[in-house]
Amino acid sequence: MARAKVSIHGHGPAIRAVDPWAPSREKMHQLLSDEERARLAVLASIVRFKKGEKIYSEGQRINAVFNIITGVVKAYTTARDGSEQITAFLFSDDLFGLSEEGRFANSTKAITPVTAYRLPVSALLSRLSKDASLEFHVICKLCHELRQTQRHALLAARKRALPKVAMFLQLLEQIQAARGERSTEIYLPMNRSDIGEYVGMSLEAVSRAFRSLTTAASSKAGTGVI
Repeated sequence: MARAKVSIHGHGPAIRAVDPWAPSREKMHQLLSDEERARLAVLASIVRFKKGEKIYSEGQRINAVFNIITGVVKAYTTARDGSEQITAFLFSDDLFGLSEEGRFANSTKAITPVTAYRLPVSALLSRLSKDASLEFHVICKLCHELRQTQRHALLAARKRALPKVAMFLQLLEQIQAARGERSTEIYLPMNRSDIGEYVGMSLEAVSRAFRSLTTAASSKAGTGVI
């Protein structure tokens, strides 16, 4: 992990989410004002992680919260048999560092090279206690993450492999659309093992489902039906 101080003249940490209390048409927007971002920048340092690098481990004492600038992170828990269950994929402007009784509730790893803001917990809590507006915006972000968790639970509850993978791709497409990104192509930074650990399927089942979807798409394209 490489680390550098944040210039207070930079934009600073950003939190993007769908506002749960305002009409948004499922579009995400920047919750923080320039002033709020600047105040957080004073607390933050910039950290960089290589692809595949672990950021922190489940059960480790929490000392910081992270805000992604660029890259993709996976959050996961480890079962007693050593298998991993991915609970979330995190993108730019997402927060991570969920804790329970002062310890990280899951592990996180960089799927791609990641640049993030590192915010010490003690300094962040002190800032939030003095800034009701900032605290409210963090709550908005947490509500957004709760909705994503509920959607993941619905996906994992499906029994058949093909609908699971199709729903996963639809969720990624919805995330891209909400972020204002082009959704003509779905960005898949995670590998098929990661997808399987997220939807609760074996690697072989994920591969079969992708082959079936590819075949179905090719058949529709060949008949002119899209």
